[in-house]
Amino acid sequence: MRFDVIIVGAGPGGIFAAYELMQKAPDLKVAVFEAGHALSERRCPIDGDKVKSCIGCKSCSIMSGFGGAGAFSDGKYNITNDFGGTLYEYIGKKRALDLMHYVDEINLRYGGEGTKLYSTAGSRFKTLCIQNDLHLLDASVRHLGTDINYVVLENLYTYLKDKVQFYFDTPVQSITALDNGYEIVCADGAYTCKDCVISVGRSGSKWMETVCRDLKIPTKSNRVDIGVRVELPAAVFAHLTDELYESKIVYRTEKYGDKVRTFCMNPKGAVVTENTNGIITVNGHSYEDPAKQTDNTNFALLVAKHFSEPFKDSNGYGESIARLSNMLGGGVMVQRFGDLIRGRRSTPSRIEEAFITPTLNATPGDLSLVLPKRILDGIIEMIYALDEIAPGTANDDTLLYGVEVKFYNMEVEVNERLESNYKGLYIIGDGSGITHSLSHASASGVYVARNITEK
Repeated sequence: MRFDVIIVGAGPGGIFAAYELMQKAPDLKVAVFEAGHALSERRCPIDGDKVKSCIGCKSCSIMSGFGGAGAFSDGKYNITNDFGGTLYEYIGKKRALDLMHYVDEINLRYGGEGTKLYSTAGSRFKTLCIQNDLHLLDASVRHLGTDINYVVLENLYTYLKDKVQFYFDTPVQSITALDNGYEIVCADGAYTCKDCVISVGRSGSKWMETVCRDLKIPTKSNRVDIGVRVELPAAVFAHLTDELYESKIVYRTEKYGDKVRTFCMNPKGAVVTENTNGIITVNGHSYEDPAKQTDNTNFALLVAKHFSEPFKDSNGYGESIARLSNMLGGGVMVQRFGDLIRGRRSTPSRIEEAFITPTLNATPGDLSLVLPKRILDGIIEMIYALDEIAPGTANDDTLLYGVEVKFYNMEVEVNERLESNYKGLYIIGDGSGITHSLSHASASGVYVARNITEK
């Protein structure tokens, strides 16, 4: 079958590319190929009762399917150029922000109305952070919540399903450049198109590497973020989360000069697992519905590692650490902060006696046997620094889940149109290594769709 445009991946980049194509050129014949399930079929079997840990589904419903890895996230759209990717380096800062605001308007129109837009601009906490050698990054944050985020995706799919041809549970095996377009090969056959948009997200990093190697698309090594997810009573961070919801705070360690940052803050949320290429790591969700909220807040503390010659495989490095955690803990490991600094492993009895109830059933253990000393030292320093602005962060019962790893695709070489060295082959979203967030990935989809329709 021949299409005008084929989109590989139904994450935020692919969804918003398809949406904008239908807005600008509804007569185009567009297909979306997705390795995972349709949104209604995405169900993780972990129920905390019969199934307590990951069973290695063929297609992970948390990471793949319509909505991508962000479908069951807490639905935070950070409208900023300060973090979340380097899209602005390709298309300009103003255009990047304009596109993120446009995405925000669509989210509100399709079910997100009534959700709150938070902002760090003019916040008194910026001064408080600076006084304690911490740095609060500027951003406007639209928090949809995991529940409202799902509703928005349902409504977007309802709009698109009769306009765009979706192929779920259909992994793309290869992409071949033709004289006048591209051939996409799947298990059930081949499909051709004039323009191809690749938007495979973090979970498609291995596949993306194969495509770039086969098509000889230039790439350069990216970074990997390694750390832990912190869980503590919501009251500890309430003075920040009530005003800012999410605070992106960066700290430079005294010992090594490394930067440690908070990431993905989930007020009154829950800690969850995710499966990336068979590796079990940890993440966090939060909900807009008060009935689904917990008494805890969780957030990640991450250290970014970049590698130079002769080692280039940053994702492989992160994977090896995550596999070690899986080996020792049978999945995700949890440790009390007090046990960590005393050099002892946490036990089930110590976790049970703590003044905080974990929201994830993880294996008590010793993170010092998993995380490299330099990374762990930085995380401990950061916890004590955060304790200055949020007293209680460094309490003995604060829980640390490990490991949290954010894998980034190697950065693919594209031009200012986000087009590879092949005309009409666009690479967007987190799979490009250029964006690292829902808002930036969605904006890149809109941008490329406009380029295609204008062309």
